[in-house]
Amino acid sequence: MKETILLTGGAGYIGSHINILLKENGYPTIILDNLSNGHKEFIIDSIFYHCDSGNVDMLDFIFSENRISAVVHLAAFAYVGESLSHPERYYSNNVSNTINLLKVMRKYGVNKIVFSSTCATYGEQEVQPIQEGSSQHPINPYGNSKFMAETIIKDYSEAYGFNYSILRYFNAAGADPSCRLGEWHDPEPHLIPIILDVAIGVREKLDIFGDDYDTPDGTCIRDYVHVSDLAEAHQLTLEDLLQNCRSSTYNLGSERGFSILDVIHTVEKVSKKKIKTRVVDRRYGDPDTLIGSSEKIQKELQWKPKYMGLEAIIGTAWDWHKKLYELYK
Repeated sequence: MKETILLTGGAGYIGSHINILLKENGYPTIILDNLSNGHKEFIIDSIFYHCDSGNVDMLDFIFSENRISAVVHLAAFAYVGESLSHPERYYSNNVSNTINLLKVMRKYGVNKIVFSSTCATYGEQEVQPIQEGSSQHPINPYGNSKFMAETIIKDYSEAYGFNYSILRYFNAAGADPSCRLGEWHDPEPHLIPIILDVAIGVREKLDIFGDDYDTPDGTCIRDYVHVSDLAEAHQLTLEDLLQNCRSSTYNLGSERGFSILDVIHTVEKVSKKKIKTRVVDRRYGDPDTLIGSSEKIQKELQWKPKYMGLEAIIGTAWDWHKKLYELYK
């Protein structure tokens, strides 16, 4: 039997996709999730603990009762706008609770962690696509909290012999191609599902936060990567940790940038629906452009994203969105 893996935040959007892939590849998994953004319906054939990583007593119980070989740490708040209004929540959950987890891992001799980080740690960058060695100057509390957690994990590695994989996502998008899982937040903060809400009739229009950015059409440009490709990257880095015990940091993106208007036009093409929009004021903390280089993980671990086109990514998201609407309308 393969090693048992603990996934914090394993009932969430990205965590649930990682979990089903690990299960399909023979890994016993344990899910820890407080269900604030996750869904119990997404937990497939795993041991489940309903709590968060701030509960040190529960963490101690979980590690004492299970032979855990590695942790995939996904539990975090992840919304830039919310982090600006409630920074304390972000530093408490994303930083303090990561320390709680690391302390208990150290107590039980579990020294391998895959950490869910973000391109938001880079802030504004003149050179695109962004490399792993690019300077990190986050411009919002969310990015700051992830940068702090990265630093703490690296310090644990130096002091206590931890091995880590830090994965800096660009924009996760899409859904499980079999429509078992997908993006499901309430309220929904992410661009593609919000546009799909307009397409399906749940929302009247899409608010575009600024059209005067330094980009060809004036709207922000982002790099979108399919959630199933993200899941595969987690499995590859986890297996590298288990087999080779080496620490690494990787960007996860498609290496292509799409503006908000590009995404709107692609949703219109896929859904065959016209999207009504309204331009409103910019949000503080939104960089003009974020595009990531994934050359390093492709070269070192042979990661090959399967969903390279925006239309393919949005196609899976639209299929899931229609299913979710029929189930819960």
